[in-house]
Amino acid sequence: MSIQRRHGLTALVGLLAAATGALGWWWPRRHAPSDEAAGTAEGAALWPLRLPQPGGGELAMASFKGKRVVLNFWATWCPPCIKELPDLDTFAQEQGPQGIQVVAIAIDSPSAVTEFLKKTPLRMSVGLAGFEGTALAKTLGNATGSLPFTVLLDTQGRVVERHLGQTSLEQLRSWAHRAGT
Repeated sequence: MSIQRRHGLTALVGLLAAATGALGWWWPRRHAPSDEAAGTAEGAALWPLRLPQPGGGELAMASFKGKRVVLNFWATWCPPCIKELPDLDTFAQEQGPQGIQVVAIAIDSPSAVTEFLKKTPLRMSVGLAGFEGTALAKTLGNATGSLPFTVLLDTQGRVVERHLGQTSLEQLRSWAHRAGT
């Protein structure tokens, strides 16, 4: 093979690698809301929801409109979700009087969540979204639908912080600090 042909082949392989990398970056973000459109899109999807609660009752998301809200998407079958719930519950108790509300949205079956909460009671608000909750998480920027997923919404319903994976109490407190509490 000639040197020119080898250089051409090397350049083609490099170009294909760069295109694959760019596609890998862009593909998960193609449906994520832009920061500019986030306030409208997120509020439109979230505020009309009325989620069943474990043990009965309904959680009207509209009751959180105009407040700073931490939404955490979790499931009983997700080990990092279960591990972070005590920190979220502590944060909810600390920050509720400061004006930040915490809502745990279970992407799970009602019976699994009810059984889990019998063993591990939570004081924060819990809503049952079932597996349809994944679509809501995607509107908030979780392009992959992975769990756990946590967002902080400002009083306008815009996402100001977003985290995919397990959170910590320290991270949540830093969010609260940046949010003005």
